Amino acid sequence: MKKIYLLIGISTLLIISSCKKNDPITVPTEPPMPTTPYVPDNSFKVISYFPSYRDPAGVADSKFKMITHLFYAFLNPNTDGSLVALAQPGRFTTLMQKARANGVKTGISISGTKSIFVTMAASATARNLFVKNVLTFVKTNNLDGVDMDWEYPSTSDGSADNYVLLMKELSDSLHKHHKFLSAAITPGVYAGSIRDGLKSEVFPAVDFFNIMVYDGIGWDKNEPFQHASYNMAVASLNYWLGTRGMPKEKAVLGIPAYGKNANNSAKAYRDFVTAGADVSLDNALIDGVQFYFNGTVTTRKKAKLAKDMANGIMFWEFYHDDNGDKSIIRAANDELGRNYN
Repeated sequence: MKKIYLLIGISTLLIISSCKKNDPITVPTEPPMPTTPYVPDNSFKVISYFPSYRDPAGVADSKFKMITHLFYAFLNPNTDGSLVALAQPGRFTTLMQKARANGVKTGISISGTKSIFVTMAASATARNLFVKNVLTFVKTNNLDGVDMDWEYPSTSDGSADNYVLLMKELSDSLHKHHKFLSAAITPGVYAGSIRDGLKSEVFPAVDFFNIMVYDGIGWDKNEPFQHASYNMAVASLNYWLGTRGMPKEKAVLGIPAYGKNANNSAKAYRDFVTAGADVSLDNALIDGVQFYFNGTVTTRKKAKLAKDMANGIMFWEFYHDDNGDKSIIRAANDELGRNYN
């Protein structure tokens, strides 16, 4: 009886084994790496950022037609090159879906404390892990690219050279998979180690630079309380394109969708509209406090400046703008002659 049971058992195992060999095995595979060379997109850009602490429901769906690129802010690195999990993954997913549905290119903006970037970029091992993790994040979430918002590499601490290494390595990795790389940078109107920290060697590695021409209270002596004057925008583009030789097609002019008062406190542009302010002007008295911002007229002037001198405009941030006909992003589109219907 034992022999019979043994023979029956062996036969059963052979049958099961035979079935397993014939069953199809599904192995998840990544899309093949592109074989064609990477070609940068040199079209004029209208870019905005969306912070994780904002609710996507607060932005009208029609607004997505007014931009070409949208960055979710932020993804944070650790010193060893690992990445911190997104704080609001649901909002990230919703926002990216809305953007794609409207033909908007999607990206993740990477930011964090300066000390973390300095430490991470100084280590070849950490840089390598960071680059791998960023590429995995981009591919997993089907994004079009990455924005690096390191504020700021500097010549005073040696991080400027490591920034060049990091950006070149990240660029090589992303471009192999036809993903773009942008960088948020200083306006360049203040001389010193931070301005010098963006070395010209990084220009070829980056697809475009989002120049943050705001938060400059006191820079323009003609408008000392205006944190983002038109003159400041002109000076910034003259520096980066003229003095430093940044290619025109890589320059994107930053425009704030918020105002500031003399104490450097900020208020969203949409709040000025809600308060009934004349937003064709660049200042408004709100609850007894004077705020200075970029209204529709100045925004149109800056859009024209960018069209003449650069290759795009950028807004911080998407939620700050008005959803109605007084939107400054709409005003910029009108100046540029873009169709957003």
